[in-house]
Amino acid sequence: MLSELQKKLDYVNAYRENRLKAAQDVLENPSLFSELVSICFTPSDKNNHKACWILEFVSYEELLWLQPHLDFFFSNLKVLKDESSLRPIAKVTQLLVKSHYKKSENSIKLSEENLQDCIEASFDWLINDTKVATKAYSIRTLYILGCDYDWIHPELKVILEKDFADHSPAYKAVAKEVLKKIK
Repeated sequence: MLSELQKKLDYVNAYRENRLKAAQDVLENPSLFSELVSICFTPSDKNNHKACWILEFVSYEELLWLQPHLDFFFSNLKVLKDESSLRPIAKVTQLLVKSHYKKSENSIKLSEENLQDCIEASFDWLINDTKVATKAYSIRTLYILGCDYDWIHPELKVILEKDFADHSPAYKAVAKEVLKKIK
């Protein structure tokens, strides 16, 4: 029998309003959140990509809800292959890393293992055949991480300069922005 969340996800489509409504349902029913995170990292679930869309919207409002799920989240980044799942998860990853480096009491605290998983996944998304939005989030995430890990910026620079000519204007814009910061 389908769970309450699975029934909701069956009716989600790509329209922004529709995704926002489903996210609002989760925000109003926090008990659904653990299952949502689980579905995000179950590629065999037909609603996997929809769960990722919803997680992105929920994360804008309640990023701290991910704190107890961080080990699961980061250790499972590599299981995602579908582009519809990758883009929102790359965005959530960026939000988590930004929060980690904020100096406030409401910031997310990532472990060294979380950060290593994040670095690996972000480089994988950047060098593999993923769409530009996923690459853009990865570039920005790696830039932030490179302020703490001194080896990342030189590696990122090499990749961006090597791949620059082969990519879309959107990729070039993000690459140019980040290259200016790391030169």
